[in-house]
Amino acid sequence: MAADSSVEILQKVLENEILQTAKVVEEHLDAEMQKLDQMDEDELECLKQRRLEALKKAQQQKQEWLSKGHGEYREIPSERDFFQEVKESKNVVCHFYRDTTFRCQIMDKHLTVLAKKHIETKFLKLNAEKSPFLCERLRIKVIPTLALLKDGKTQDYIVGFTDLGNTDDFTTETLEWRLGCAAVINYSGNLMDPPFQSQKKFGTSFTKLDKKTIRGKKYDSDSDDD
Repeated sequence: MAADSSVEILQKVLENEILQTAKVVEEHLDAEMQKLDQMDEDELECLKQRRLEALKKAQQQKQEWLSKGHGEYREIPSERDFFQEVKESKNVVCHFYRDTTFRCQIMDKHLTVLAKKHIETKFLKLNAEKSPFLCERLRIKVIPTLALLKDGKTQDYIVGFTDLGNTDDFTTETLEWRLGCAAVINYSGNLMDPPFQSQKKFGTSFTKLDKKTIRGKKYDSDSDDD
């Protein structure tokens, strides 16, 4: 009996919350409809033109991004190409990879998805073993590493999978959240609520590279597979 009573109380609370939410939405819609009803033809036409201009501007911006190689995850052949690519785009994510590192293939899979979703950002990959000068300059020591750049400057790094739950099975949404924390993509979710299955287990601290530069062409792998 006590259990049944608790269920009934919970059900009533939920019903009340649903009704309150519906009421707020309805009031908001009523206010918007009233605002539209009070507009004359000139005001409505002006509103229409502003929306059309906004859509036109957004489409032009999209075409500009696509013309610069946004919308796809691409490999660039050399260090020289890296500087040109970064120079022409505001937001860039560059994956420094190595062919023999399995975790780089995992990263590739997720970046391919995000490149198509976030065309406001350029997604690139560069072979670390073929770019020793750049790796030394950016202090790339662990593979895979993502360099996150804004306005031509490196703002942050994702080193290995530590920031992604420290597991090979992290989701694309987790990587998306981490990129959102660095403000290199337009993230629509809640940055205070990382999509880990267990924040307590995985933690949410970010890994920063130390100040030591690499020596020669030897890189540490974030996985046991070399």
